[in-house]
Amino acid sequence: MQNVIQQCTFRNLQCTIKKGINYVRYENNNLMHVLFCLDLGGNMNNFWNGKRYHSLNYFLRDKFGEKVFKISLDGGFSCPNRDGKISSGGCLFCSERGSGDYAGNRELSISKQFDDIKTMMANKWKSGKYIAYFQAYTNTYAPVSELRRKYEEALKQEGVVAIAIATRPDCLGDDVLELLDEINKKFYLWIELGLQTSNDETAKRINRGYKLDVFENAMKKLKDRNIDVVVHDILGLPGETKEDMLNTMDYIAHSGAKGIKLHLLHLMKQTPMVKVYEKGELEFLSQEDYIELVTQGIAMLPKDMVVHRLTGDAPRDLLIGPMWSLKKWEVLNSIDKTLEDNDLWQGKNFKG
Repeated sequence: MQNVIQQCTFRNLQCTIKKGINYVRYENNNLMHVLFCLDLGGNMNNFWNGKRYHSLNYFLRDKFGEKVFKISLDGGFSCPNRDGKISSGGCLFCSERGSGDYAGNRELSISKQFDDIKTMMANKWKSGKYIAYFQAYTNTYAPVSELRRKYEEALKQEGVVAIAIATRPDCLGDDVLELLDEINKKFYLWIELGLQTSNDETAKRINRGYKLDVFENAMKKLKDRNIDVVVHDILGLPGETKEDMLNTMDYIAHSGAKGIKLHLLHLMKQTPMVKVYEKGELEFLSQEDYIELVTQGIAMLPKDMVVHRLTGDAPRDLLIGPMWSLKKWEVLNSIDKTLEDNDLWQGKNFKG
């Protein structure tokens, strides 16, 4: 057979891979899965169910065998960058709800928050499993006894198969790490760290409250315990150049993190960042520039890093700008198209 590169068996289906064929697919439950893409040289590059990046949806389906949903919870915690321990202003971009604007109501118990959100989601999705996601504020900033009680309450909810905990790298004491290690041996756990930038000058400008070596120390402690880490990165921070933003993505690519969350900087009402904007010291990224940065960044990431988010959306009534960010699906579709048009995929430009 002409141009045959390889014969293989995938999930009991014989596949023939040829040069000149863009995609090799197999069909399962009426869902078409892209297996490989071939570049002009006939080299195989793994794709992820038609996406040119290793999406969270792909990762969770592969790990748990079905659709898995995140249920965002507010554990009622605070933050040392707000309560005066480090600062009283908080990070300049952080909303009044501690970046948990879509999380549950902190006045309710963990169980009640979980049940309310699960019931609402069931109107659209009738089946699936759940991740208990402690999202708002700093979710390891409390006595370990309180952390244990709230984590265990979340983990006992029906259908929960994993837990995700968002926190700061300076809030991971040894007692907290011991608790996380204990949980990690029983459930799938990932920790989310808000790096936002690898540039310490930018970090100071946005009042992040810690230097890069603090992040690196936390990463080492978590990796030593085989706890997966997802790193947050904000594109469009004040004073940052395109080079700064790509440097941060490259830094995360080589940090040992298992996942990345990419965010566009949203300027929200009642955040300290408003004063920066009013002084003319913040310029919004255009939609075109954001898409270009994201697609270039994706190509710099290792193939096994899970892309948890490519953009976010702020509540419409709180958003000052950029207003194009409200068109989330248009942005995501444009990212997919730009990757395809430029023949980019996750891992293509990763330098190990």
